[in-house]
Amino acid sequence: MKSTYVFGHRNPDTDSVCSSISLSYLKNQMGDVTVPRVLGHINKETQFVLNYFGVKEPEYLNNVKVQLRNVNYHKGVMLSEYASLKEVIDYMQEQSCTAIPIVDQKRHLKSLITLKEIAMVFIEEAKDHLYTNYDHLLHSLKGREILRFQEEFEGRLVAGSYQSQTFMTESSLQKGDILIVGDRYKVIEHAIHAGISLLVITHDFDLDPELLKLAQKNKVSVITSQFDTYNTCNQITLSNYVKSLLLNLNPSVFHELDYLSDFLEESSRIGHTNYPLLNKRNECLGLIRITDASHYEKKNVILVDHNNLEQSVPGIDEARIVEIIDHHNLGKIGTNVPINFRSMPVGCTSTILYHLYEEAHVKIPKEIAGIMMASILSDTLLLKSPTTTDFDQKAVKALSQICGEDDQAFGYQMLKAGSSVEGMEVEDIIYQDFKSYKVGTSSLGISQIVTMDFESMKDHITQYVEKLNEIAKGTYETVVLFITDVVQNGSYVLYNESSKHIIEDSFDLEEIQEGYFIPNVVSRKKQMLPKIMEVLERNA
Repeated sequence: MKSTYVFGHRNPDTDSVCSSISLSYLKNQMGDVTVPRVLGHINKETQFVLNYFGVKEPEYLNNVKVQLRNVNYHKGVMLSEYASLKEVIDYMQEQSCTAIPIVDQKRHLKSLITLKEIAMVFIEEAKDHLYTNYDHLLHSLKGREILRFQEEFEGRLVAGSYQSQTFMTESSLQKGDILIVGDRYKVIEHAIHAGISLLVITHDFDLDPELLKLAQKNKVSVITSQFDTYNTCNQITLSNYVKSLLLNLNPSVFHELDYLSDFLEESSRIGHTNYPLLNKRNECLGLIRITDASHYEKKNVILVDHNNLEQSVPGIDEARIVEIIDHHNLGKIGTNVPINFRSMPVGCTSTILYHLYEEAHVKIPKEIAGIMMASILSDTLLLKSPTTTDFDQKAVKALSQICGEDDQAFGYQMLKAGSSVEGMEVEDIIYQDFKSYKVGTSSLGISQIVTMDFESMKDHITQYVEKLNEIAKGTYETVVLFITDVVQNGSYVLYNESSKHIIEDSFDLEEIQEGYFIPNVVSRKKQMLPKIMEVLERNA
């Protein structure tokens, strides 16, 4: 059973990360197979929480794009370079393919042989050389084994089609030659004495007993063919090792971790329809065709703390969303089939998860209770945010009892650990918790950080504004950074210069400056986002 990825939004915060872990644990207790993931580097606050409760940080998820390993390609379709040409043709018919990857004993790719190339062998190639083994000859000629002194043959192919006297004087048979002949006693005797390696008798004739003894004495292998001389000459070509006929020694290949979208784009440029598929060790896995590209398995995902395409993992449109747990406004993510969707107007996703644990009658472990409590305290700013509900307060009370922590004392520890911006680059601070929103034809970017250390940022306001201007250019109409101080119960605001009037209109302010403190504004969801969106929509 394949795993389902559980993850929050990009630029993960404490709720996004801890809710992913908590929901994954719950799902697994209920019999599902899930793994938590993060879409970016976790911040100081979240790292403090995970370390405090001894919870492992989830692995990073780059994207959920469909890879070629998810495509229903022709797995295991390949043949050894020592397969016969007839085997290749038969295998193509069996697999309904027009090309077959050819590999060595270690499954390393040697070539891709196509039906077109096989046809060219019969049209253009000279049929005077044979490189094969005894069993391939039996198979191609529908022959009988008469004498077998060696397994492999490589040499000149000669047909005894002249009169006996002419053949013996003109053919110049050499040691190791392979002779195709009917029931011609003198020709066969001459060939055996000449030291040929293999005698192919047409029409399934029996070899004269005296000649059989002579062949045995000279260790000449003998096989019969059910065909006449003309058809034997054609059929025997099919016994050749395919390695002796390979034309395309550097075919275009793809790897199982390549993305389907890249495969379609590149194959369109190349113009072929069949490609060998390799793994990271360059071992051949099989054949992938253009027609296979429409048959693939999507990756299963569960979204927490977001339901907006712009905030989710790259490739989300190629994945199968099976569930969403969120406490934000509804975004534009759509699904082709009905899914489980739990949305509640609460201050934190973990509050919803607390109710899901209760509904499922699953006991919450101490460490899971701890990170869920931390998530709620983080998202509600120690239960002081206007987004805080009775559900959040009840959940925190219950979870604090399970994990054995005083929620307010722990909360201040957590905020203090995560609020320091010392040593951080301006860009990293802005993108620490940055979210994008579409407002009609406009785009809005809102970043929020919680810190008790705004004084250390004041000397660098010009740098923050320059970076906000740079981010906004050509992408956003408004980009704003709210620096929230829980102790003072308000937020300092920085914005791209062209948005000054938008911020003033949004919060009924006059002649504000960069770094202006707005009291009682601490919630992005309930206070910052709605007010700014209303102004943008009105100005549209």
